Amino acid sequence: MSHDESREVRPEDAFDVRAVDAWLRAHADDHFLPLPEGEPEVRQFPGGASNLTYLLTFGTGEEARELILRRPPSGAKAKSAHDMGREFRIQSALRPVFPLVPRMVGFCQDDEVIGSDFYVMERLDGVILRQDLPEGLTLSEDQARDLCERFIDVLVALHEVDVEAAGLTDLGRGAGYVARQVSGWTDRFARARTPDVGDYATVTGWLAEHQPEDVATCLIHNDFRFDNVVLDDDLAIIGVLDWEMATLGDPLMDLGAVVSYWTQADDDEMFQLFRRQPTHVPGMLTRAEVWDRYAERTGRAVPEQARRYYEVFGLFRLGVIAQQIYYRYFHGQTTNEAYAVFGQVAAELEARCLRIIETGDGNARADGPADTAGADA
Repeated sequence: MSHDESREVRPEDAFDVRAVDAWLRAHADDHFLPLPEGEPEVRQFPGGASNLTYLLTFGTGEEARELILRRPPSGAKAKSAHDMGREFRIQSALRPVFPLVPRMVGFCQDDEVIGSDFYVMERLDGVILRQDLPEGLTLSEDQARDLCERFIDVLVALHEVDVEAAGLTDLGRGAGYVARQVSGWTDRFARARTPDVGDYATVTGWLAEHQPEDVATCLIHNDFRFDNVVLDDDLAIIGVLDWEMATLGDPLMDLGAVVSYWTQADDDEMFQLFRRQPTHVPGMLTRAEVWDRYAERTGRAVPEQARRYYEVFGLFRLGVIAQQIYYRYFHGQTTNEAYAVFGQVAAELEARCLRIIETGDGNARADGPADTAGADA
């Protein structure tokens, strides 16, 4: 089975390897020392439109050690949007009570090393499912369903973490999470808007008008999808990655984010272009079945109208993230041409939100402009 493959570092994402090597040898957790002699070979993992992820390989052969470095993207201006210290702290605190978190190696907040904060953690060697199944991996329908169910069960386990035992009670602001998210992401879009995109006004107005009360407050991942989990060769989940958006909040908002990424085999051609995980293969759960599995494991049954709300918010949030990425490209903060299409991504996500608001179906095509006056979540 093919494991996740790293690539050569993009020139604009390169950093001072010698400086990182020196810093690690002086500051790494004792568990990881000593490191093999010589500077590490550095490669970059795919993705990285938000925080960037690199593979550091020290030594060769049986003596080789592999670590992961995480840092903000090139051109990022606001540390608050790419808080490496927060991400490091969450994982350090969470590992004793949620062992699917990688072990942390060290956190650096000295900008003189590579020009930004960064942290290093152990590498969990395994399979990461991205857009399509990796070469050499096939799934029967039963295997695909079982994998989906285990995936949702891990999210349920995360939502059940004792945040007091983990020392993470100060991570969130308590009740009112849904309202804060709607207003906060609406403001983020306004700040990231460029002259060539829509304004999401109908979507944000509907979200503000129909927002539900929080159902609970618990630890949520906020970006839980297959390309953020690591599988072993038996398809057991051995790690959960990318904790930059984790917080204390409403678990159904977390599940809504999961569903917003979940592309089914019967989705329209445009939404298929957004697929980042192989949720289209035979046997994978549908979005409705994702909700049903979560309800079965938690006792939190969510009616159809409420599911629409959480899905629309999840898609809106993705649209804002796409627009934030496009904003950096539009204003010349990055030269990565892959970011040029993100403005179109934001526009299509707005259209999908409008279709769900109007019809309940993101694939439906309305004959005229959406009329959301009577929509109810």
